[in-house]
Amino acid sequence: MTINYSATTDPTGVKIVDRVEQRQFTFRTADPVDPSTIDTDGFRFPVTHACRFETGGLYFDRLDGVCVRNADGDFLATVNSHERHAFDSGSYSVDIGGPVKVYFRVADSMVLETGANHLYIDFGGTPTIDFGSRSYHKTPAATITVPDDPYDLMAAVSALSSALKTTSCERSYPTLRGHPPLLTPGEELHVPDELESPNTGIRIYVPPEYRHIYTVSSLAFYLGADVVPGEVPRIETAGGFEWELASRRWFEDEVARVLKQIFFLDCIVRTEGLYQIDLRERQMVEPHLPFELSDLYGRPLREQIQQYLKVPYDLVTEYVPDWSLTAHIPSSPDGIRPLPFVVNDLGIVREPRGTRISQPRTPVASYSRSPGNAAGAGQQTASKPLLRSDAQDVTDSNVLVEPETTNESIEHAWFGDHVPRGATKATVEAFENRLSRDERTNQIDIAVVCNDERMLDEYDSLDGVYGSREELPFNVESHTQLSKEELAAVLRDGGHDFLHYIGHATPDGLRCADGKLDVRELDSVDVEVFLLNACRSYNQAKALAERGATGGVGTLSDIVNEHAVEIGKAMARLLHVGFPLRVALQLVRDHTSIGDQYLIVGDGSADMAQSGGGATIICDISANGKETYDLQIAAYPTQEYQLGSFVTPTVEGIDENILLPGKTKTIELTKSELKEYLSSHQFPIQFRSELHWNDEMSEFDF
Repeated sequence: MTINYSATTDPTGVKIVDRVEQRQFTFRTADPVDPSTIDTDGFRFPVTHACRFETGGLYFDRLDGVCVRNADGDFLATVNSHERHAFDSGSYSVDIGGPVKVYFRVADSMVLETGANHLYIDFGGTPTIDFGSRSYHKTPAATITVPDDPYDLMAAVSALSSALKTTSCERSYPTLRGHPPLLTPGEELHVPDELESPNTGIRIYVPPEYRHIYTVSSLAFYLGADVVPGEVPRIETAGGFEWELASRRWFEDEVARVLKQIFFLDCIVRTEGLYQIDLRERQMVEPHLPFELSDLYGRPLREQIQQYLKVPYDLVTEYVPDWSLTAHIPSSPDGIRPLPFVVNDLGIVREPRGTRISQPRTPVASYSRSPGNAAGAGQQTASKPLLRSDAQDVTDSNVLVEPETTNESIEHAWFGDHVPRGATKATVEAFENRLSRDERTNQIDIAVVCNDERMLDEYDSLDGVYGSREELPFNVESHTQLSKEELAAVLRDGGHDFLHYIGHATPDGLRCADGKLDVRELDSVDVEVFLLNACRSYNQAKALAERGATGGVGTLSDIVNEHAVEIGKAMARLLHVGFPLRVALQLVRDHTSIGDQYLIVGDGSADMAQSGGGATIICDISANGKETYDLQIAAYPTQEYQLGSFVTPTVEGIDENILLPGKTKTIELTKSELKEYLSSHQFPIQFRSELHWNDEMSEFDF
């Protein structure tokens, strides 16, 4: 069973555990409860597991996308922070976002009250609650076999849209876009009979070349379009509408622009339907649109895109969400395997163009801990900096490349040859590892390994980082001076959700007490996510991602120990509160001196733990010189809150929802108001261009 329910006693409540995605959702009840399993058929929205219990009230210590509907499914209200909503006796359905998507049905009167980050629901009596949930885990329905033939590839890409759960504008919600079927090389084209693509009346014409087909794959998926051969790249609809994809801009740029524009306007138009939320982006663009949203909602997709593409892109570009992923995929048959994973993220696809560059230089520190024995523990010396590489090192034969484009999306995934700087070295195996993950324990299992006593600074700094959170237990195993066999056992048999390695590395292995362990010599590993905080650990990181891990971070060059300590702690804190690798490393790059010497290997969307309060956020704070402060919140996507989700900031003064990824408007707060908000969550802060944490800052810091 993917999801299970259990009663809690102190306090009384229910715990929901998704053991595949390692997610937990606990809420309190006014009375002791004993949840019993019920059938899922009675829920309006899809759920995979359901239970029933009786209680006079519910308390949630998080506030994510709460919507109330009547028994007919008609929308009644969204519930934001610092609000009160009262409903007379009747039948209601309430859906709540979180690490697991939940819905409940009740027949009673109810009052919903919210604070900054909690929701309390008081019922008129002690009604029966039917509670349903579903995991955010998505699994491909089938595998398509594709021979080395562009025409067959067109048919396969056309079948990817069979994963769409609707062709309405609500497909802009990530939960209504299933995972596309996998693609695998073979002798003959085989599309399983159970894969049925929607009939949207839309075609995309492109030359029968891998480059063109890969580029339009996400657009074709999102439009439910058939990809067919044609000399001039273009979109055509059954109604006679035509839009060329190469006449105005470089082909890849035009396809990306069209995808972004259609997706964004779907997000705006959908606010007329199932989720009538107050969306900031709608407020900004609606007055300038040449159509009425209510008129366009519910129209066929082919008619909607005709109206969307009449809108000048300059009108909406400021409000289009930052894209999550750009994938650089070679124009060859080898590119078919990663394609469904990229399309699942609505990734922009480009060819892997770039420039070869030299190995990064090691930054020099004025004072560093000596690698020799002259300095005692804790002492510093002005001699040669302590590096995280072996003295008897080997030559690193990896060729570095600077991708031509690295600022289009949060993550740029490089599937081409060589090692990218400023981008993720993506591996198909890491994406496939995510699909094959088994059920885990009810806690986050972490292994911290320090194989050099001179690097205990970082080891000690993690003591207060990897502790259990209120809603999520952590189990931390700490190891020092492991032998090769001991480290191999940790990697192979430990079943860890996260590995934090501190020590020395070369391209040929991780240093242990009795030599080097080369991960490439292991058949498999049982580690989900990792940080190899050692010099030139890229080869070993890649080996982990190819042998069982979903993703992690390695290094391109030698790194000075004092900088490695800074980055190790920053990455640990960001991952601990739920940031995915792609966002965590970007923040580290923006705020540290050697962050560009680290890179993600595998799947950049991988994370260590769930976010404590919906999407992950960072607060940008600036003093404006009059005893008040400007605050803007930037929200980033996670596994649960992907591109197309919306987030409701929990600060008074911001009473609107924003699309993910995105930023709120800037508001002005007094010092006392700012202190109150900073005490409500645990999150990073950008203040005076530096990265801080709210629980480490006092009023004197401001």
